[in-house]
Amino acid sequence: MDHARRNYRRGLCPEGMSSFSMAIRETDLWVAVGGHTPEVEPVSKDFQNEFATFVWRQRRLLEEYIAQFPFFGETFEPCLASPGAPPIVLLMVRAGNIAGVGPMAAVAGAFAQLAGVWLLRKYPQVIVENGGDLFVFCLHRVKVGIYAGSSLFSGKLAVRLKPGGPWGLCTSSGTVGPSFSHGRADAAVILAKDALLADAIATATGNLVQSTADLGNAVDFAKKLPGVEGVLVIKDDKMAVWGDMHLEEI
Repeated sequence: MDHARRNYRRGLCPEGMSSFSMAIRETDLWVAVGGHTPEVEPVSKDFQNEFATFVWRQRRLLEEYIAQFPFFGETFEPCLASPGAPPIVLLMVRAGNIAGVGPMAAVAGAFAQLAGVWLLRKYPQVIVENGGDLFVFCLHRVKVGIYAGSSLFSGKLAVRLKPGGPWGLCTSSGTVGPSFSHGRADAAVILAKDALLADAIATATGNLVQSTADLGNAVDFAKKLPGVEGVLVIKDDKMAVWGDMHLEEI
C-alpha cells in the first residue's frame, strides 16, 4: 500500500498547486493547495505547523473518546455516540450508520475532510489525500488514478472529477492494504460530496464482493444510499460502474 500510495501521490498534484506531506501517527496526509491564479506559492512552515496542530487536536479528541469508549474503535456495526461526543465522532457515527458499518470505517475520510475544510479557510483550491481517500475542492478538473492491486485495470484508469466540489473520493480494497474488509474486491470506489460518507460506503460496498459475480449487487447497494454520486467496483478482470464516475485511460 505504501508503494502504491507514493506512486499515486507523485502524479496527483495539479499544475498551479503547491503540495506537502504530514504524518501524525497513523494519519498520513498529502496536501495540495492553490489560489485563484496559476502561480505556485510555497506553503510556509508556520502554516504547516498550524495545520499539524489542528490535525493533532482532532486525533487527540478521537483517541480520548476511544479510550473512554473502546467499543467505538472495535465495532464493525452501526452504533450511537455518547452524549457530549466531539464533532469528529458524531460525523463518523453518522457516516457509518448510513452505510451500515462501524464508525471507524470512516476514519480516513474524516481526517481528509476535516483537514480539507480547515484549509479552505485560506485557500480556494484544496486536495487532501489520506491513505487513498480524498477530499477535493478545485476550480478545474482533477484526474485521480485508480490502484486496484493485481487487477488488469490497476494503474490504467483515472476518475475525472468536475470542477468545484467538495468531492469525497474514497476506495476500499479486500486485496490491497492493511484496512479490514469482509470482501475481496480489488477496489470499491465511491464518489460523494462527503468524504466520510464515501469512505464508509466504500467499505460497505467492498464487503459485498467475493467474486466477479457480486459486482452488480455491490453497485446496486451503493447507488441506493443517500449522498452517493458515483460507484466503481473492480474485481479481477471485471468492473461495474454507475453514476457520475467519469473514467479515462491513463
